[in-house]
Amino acid sequence: MTLVLATHEVEDVAKWVSSPVRQSVFGSKGIKVTTFTDPKGSNITGLLFDVPDMDEFQSMMQSDEMKKAAEEDGVNFDTLQVLIQT
Repeated sequence: MTLVLATHEVEDVAKWVSSPVRQSVFGSKGIKVTTFTDPKGSNITGLLFDVPDMDEFQSMMQSDEMKKAAEEDGVNFDTLQVLIQT
């Protein structure tokens, strides 16, 4: 398993937190997701992924399905930053 940390801005943090989209998209691929929010109240959010297959994960992140899911959740995809465990 590889740990991946991602941050991005969202339009509405409460909507993003309560959305089931992440679990359905990533969970279906065996990827465990932990979510984070800024305690200061900004619209920056974070995700910690436990990824079993990095090639599949990277393909997913480039897919139209992922872009659609991100759009549904109000993610500003242009702000996405991804860090991979070394």
